[in-house]
Amino acid sequence: MHSVLAIASNTLKQAVRMKLALVFSLLLLILLPVMAFGVTGDGTLKGRLQTFVSYGISLVSLLLSLLTIFAAIHTTTSDVTQRQVYTVLTKPIRRWEFLLGKFLGILTLNSVLLVLFGGIIYGVVMAAPRYLPVSPAEAKELHDQFYTARARVLARPIVVTDEEIQAEYDRLHNNQMLDQFFPGASVRKLKERLRGIILSRKSSVIVGGQRLWEFDDIRPQDPNEDIFVRFKLDVATTPPDEQIYARWAAGDFRKVRRGEETLLFERDLKHPIRTFREFALPSEFIAADGYLGVLFYNRPQLNQTVVMFSDGKNRDKAADEQSFSILYRAGTFTGNYLRGMLVLFFRLFFLAALAIWAATFLSFPVAVLLALVLFCTVSISGFILESFTYMGKGLQQIYGGTIELIIQGLPQFDKYSPANYLVDGKLIDWAMVNWASWTLIWAMLLMGLALAIFHYKELARDTS
Repeated sequence: MHSVLAIASNTLKQAVRMKLALVFSLLLLILLPVMAFGVTGDGTLKGRLQTFVSYGISLVSLLLSLLTIFAAIHTTTSDVTQRQVYTVLTKPIRRWEFLLGKFLGILTLNSVLLVLFGGIIYGVVMAAPRYLPVSPAEAKELHDQFYTARARVLARPIVVTDEEIQAEYDRLHNNQMLDQFFPGASVRKLKERLRGIILSRKSSVIVGGQRLWEFDDIRPQDPNEDIFVRFKLDVATTPPDEQIYARWAAGDFRKVRRGEETLLFERDLKHPIRTFREFALPSEFIAADGYLGVLFYNRPQLNQTVVMFSDGKNRDKAADEQSFSILYRAGTFTGNYLRGMLVLFFRLFFLAALAIWAATFLSFPVAVLLALVLFCTVSISGFILESFTYMGKGLQQIYGGTIELIIQGLPQFDKYSPANYLVDGKLIDWAMVNWASWTLIWAMLLMGLALAIFHYKELARDTS
């Protein structure tokens, strides 16, 4: 263990002496304070802090990721090409100890820099309300929507039954409209499209119409605090003032259906279209078993367009961000922030292992290129996977059985971005942290491959 720590210490010194490490550190030391005072967001303090957190965390993540790749590859390949590895391995140090020391040295650098720059962002965010003017209303909004960790609950999914699909199919068939709207489509494909059409129809609210969302298991941390309804309104035609006038009601609609008396929250509000909005709802309207119904009424006197909502494409913990949802306080901003930093550390852990693995069998420029390609792939994996759906059937079959499987097996950084959660005050729960920790499994596999390759590597060929 002493040998591993000695190599880790030497690796840390090598990385610190790199000009790239100095440049990246200076950039962050300069840019983070500049962004803290320079960003404006939507003009409110909440908007400024959200913008600063989004840009600050994204910048720290990007620069530390690049530094990890370059430093890990440089310190490993330079020891081989400059023959320093001979001096090290002639001592009672095994090859696995050499690589493990390199890995620990890079992780130490990552940990120090992540704590430093993550601490700067946290310090600015926590100090801002003390030194910047903020009204009582803004202070409450900050407390409710930013300095918090809110759990997210999706409504019960819309159900489209086979009977509804068959009825729509029969209607089009009897009116001889199938070939007109779906020329050349097979019966299976046609019914898949009809399911989507019915789902879209149920997600829309006509003028004078209404729609009810039902939620289960809403458990606020403090029953005296407000919860929040989060949504985005889309429209068939844009209103002149780009506003939708809505009447909202919330409460136990199960009693309403049974004809029983119950207390309902009712309010008339207007919302800008095509942007995320929230409104507060007292927790007292949640039923004892965690049930809540939320009703939207498209007011015919003031609106002249169909209003459309998205209920999400995924029904799992990585649910679609576009979906209609309930948010309620389930933790603190500090705890949420620490879990976000832990997720970022998992990324750096994986990238350190990836870079060292590439450095064991490739030259510096080729290893950097491979590591950067894989880093970009895991950073935009969702976009890449979605792009496969737009390919022709033949190409889909080729890529679906090869590249798509590989990308799905790799870590997917874009599915658990801490900045996106912290900006909106959404809870980074331990389930998400555990899911993100699968990157550690990949890191261990890559380090295992690196140790195997380095064990059998003929070092003399690299320095002859």
